[in-house]
Amino acid sequence: MRSALFSLVFALLLSISSLGQSSDAALRRAIDADNAAKLEAGGKLPVMAVEEHLSRAETYMANRLFPQAREHWAIVLEKYPEAAGTPKALFGTARSYMWEREYLKAVDWFDRLLKDHPMTKEGRDGLAFKGASYVRAGKNLEAARTYEQYTVMFPTGERIESAYLNIIDAYREAGEYTRAAEWVEKAVREFPGKTTEVNALQALVRMELYRGRWNEAAAAADRMLAVRSFAGSMTSADEARFLKGFALDKAGKKVEANSVFTSITQSPTSYFGGLADERSAGSPVKKTAAVSSGMYSQYPTPFKLQVMRHAAKQRIDPRFILAIMKQESSFRPTAKSPAGARGLIQLVFDTAIKYKDEAGYPRLQPDDLYDPETNIAIGSIYIRKIKDEFGGLYEAVAASYNAGEDNAARWLNRTKPKDRGLFAAEVGFAETKNYVFKVMNNYRVYRELYDEKLNRR
Repeated sequence: MRSALFSLVFALLLSISSLGQSSDAALRRAIDADNAAKLEAGGKLPVMAVEEHLSRAETYMANRLFPQAREHWAIVLEKYPEAAGTPKALFGTARSYMWEREYLKAVDWFDRLLKDHPMTKEGRDGLAFKGASYVRAGKNLEAARTYEQYTVMFPTGERIESAYLNIIDAYREAGEYTRAAEWVEKAVREFPGKTTEVNALQALVRMELYRGRWNEAAAAADRMLAVRSFAGSMTSADEARFLKGFALDKAGKKVEANSVFTSITQSPTSYFGGLADERSAGSPVKKTAAVSSGMYSQYPTPFKLQVMRHAAKQRIDPRFILAIMKQESSFRPTAKSPAGARGLIQLVFDTAIKYKDEAGYPRLQPDDLYDPETNIAIGSIYIRKIKDEFGGLYEAVAASYNAGEDNAARWLNRTKPKDRGLFAAEVGFAETKNYVFKVMNNYRVYRELYDEKLNRR
């Protein structure tokens, strides 16, 4: 009992520490302290205690001010090479380059980490993120080999199950379909009854759909459904049924496909149920019994004037802005995430500064993102930009909003045919996938309740 209580308290302290690092007050303290230190040292950041450098670096990293974080980590690596925090400085530097989409530079830093500190927690994570960097750089065979190295070096590592799944997708994206299928079967044998088994089978379904092998895709979906337990996995029975129905429809088995589609759960919170409902209705918006006038209070239209004005200016659906806003901040202008996203549409500062001039805010500061007008103006430009980039597919916009443009582009490239449900199935992060479902379910209800001028239907 005492041990459990200690673990709970320790976890709570870690959570509080993390929130403290990302807070606006912590960021202001770090900036003010650095400015004062540089002024006193003639413009150059002076050497401080290693703990202070690491603390300030974490504060900058949590607020996505990556160059400032690296400035502190560089001093740790140069002046304190034997310090316990050295692996953290190497890992943080590599991750910061990943965030900046400098993927091969990140690989170099992960290699440095792995050379000197392979058996640390940072070393294990660094090898996995090295594979992820190769994936994002389009070097899928290198990624597959890196993840295979992880399975050999760390067979009981924290990321062992995801390593198997990443190998499958990396070989698939490299066109090595036989190797990908072999790793599906390896995962099924290695992790029977675990979430990785059904996740690997879902990867097989996706690959067969991409290849246009409709009967094989339907058969793989049946293998998924035979597993029965989807709890904690990246997929669900409804998704398996949707993918099976899609494959059967493409194979010309319309009656069987329709039977599968009608078996999917129908509710405002079922994404695949909504897609199946639209297919049977023949219309993208079909009023359902579950969506009633009583839901207007759950799906309000706050900041309506600002949303309408900026949506019209950027040629995007105002109902999608509200769907994002509801999910991101619950319409709270002062909301801030542990990742440093601020305001109604939860913008991170390194994204916001890319569009500040176009939005009319050339002197934008992080705290300005708490202003509703500023946040909606910049957020609408960003949504329009990624909507155009992804051909108007709002699922891809939502995925990009949560996981970044490179990840969304990768998942869209894997989607063939270009179908909303197939894209959602391709999303490779559990958090992002759930986010896409929630945003698109919000969007579906907003479309049923309001017209494009946000008037009640």
